[in-house]
Amino acid sequence: MTGRAVARVTRRVIEHNCGVLKQRLGAAELCAVVKANGYGHGAQAAADAALAGGATWLAVATANEAAALKTDARVLVMGALTPEDLDTALAAGADVVVWTREFVDAVASRGAPARVHVKLDSGMGRLGTKDPREAAELCDLVAEADGLELAGLMTHFATADDRGDDHFPDQLARFTAFVDEVRPRHPGVTVHAANSAAVLRDPAAHFDMARCGIATYGLDPFGSDPFEQDLEPALQLESYVAAVKRFEPGDSAGYGRTWRASEPTWVGVLPIGYGDGWRRALSNDADVLVRGRRHPLVGTVSMDNVTIDLGPETDVEVGDVAVLIGEQGGERILAEDVARRIGTINYEVTTGLLPRTERVYE
Repeated sequence: MTGRAVARVTRRVIEHNCGVLKQRLGAAELCAVVKANGYGHGAQAAADAALAGGATWLAVATANEAAALKTDARVLVMGALTPEDLDTALAAGADVVVWTREFVDAVASRGAPARVHVKLDSGMGRLGTKDPREAAELCDLVAEADGLELAGLMTHFATADDRGDDHFPDQLARFTAFVDEVRPRHPGVTVHAANSAAVLRDPAAHFDMARCGIATYGLDPFGSDPFEQDLEPALQLESYVAAVKRFEPGDSAGYGRTWRASEPTWVGVLPIGYGDGWRRALSNDADVLVRGRRHPLVGTVSMDNVTIDLGPETDVEVGDVAVLIGEQGGERILAEDVARRIGTINYEVTTGLLPRTERVYE
């Protein structure tokens, strides 16, 4: 028997995935992205496992995420920072990202040593300056400022996961031209651009370091099958059968009576729901593994429970483990499978697991 909502995370698998990524990267360094609680897997556990697997950097989105990490590795805060956030990030010894003169001045005004990465917006359309000339000037400004170190040049790809598109190579060309201009003046700088998809798609995007998030956890950045990339999912989501009930034709399960039995059947109740991060959009549209067999989720997903159709005859008993993401008895449900059911991406499936879902590390 397992808990009511348990995400089992296997650290050895994260190590394996980082080894696969390092093999693809060759001499380039691996930065494991552990933002958003390690994409739902647990930031500290993911960070420790990634470093054991060959990563040498960690990246997060917020200053508080950096401050919470216990590590001797270099940490990069990639997101925008308020003045208070900046103080938190610098106090944690983290690297920060700049794209305006005003923010360079703000970092310098703290009077403390700081490592800075200049971001070029080569086509993502979010953070970063779109002007390569301005980015180059910021590099010189950082390098000349007392207490500041120009640590990195970076960009972020918008469509690396869309194989065959023409925007990714265009972004890569823009960023490469920028790097070729700036690096001769600042030869010690670390150049990084690739996310997980770019690492697997094009070695020309590897540069000095790659920032890998989704693939670290064994999820496919292309939204298909991670095993095709030699990656293994590190997370298994489980619940258990809390009740087994006989249903007659016309009996309904869950709010709104969105499902009714068309023939005599047995229904299992699992104590997991959208309060744990199992999305309500999966109502009447998911599979669950019990005793190695697939059973359809029927009825509306509620905050605390879901129901599954066990069929007209069943050997399922109260206490049996139910797998919502993962493997059991030779059957497998991927986070990518769940994502396709509700028109989202695997990132959101695991990141959306809420704190009430217990994390168990193996």
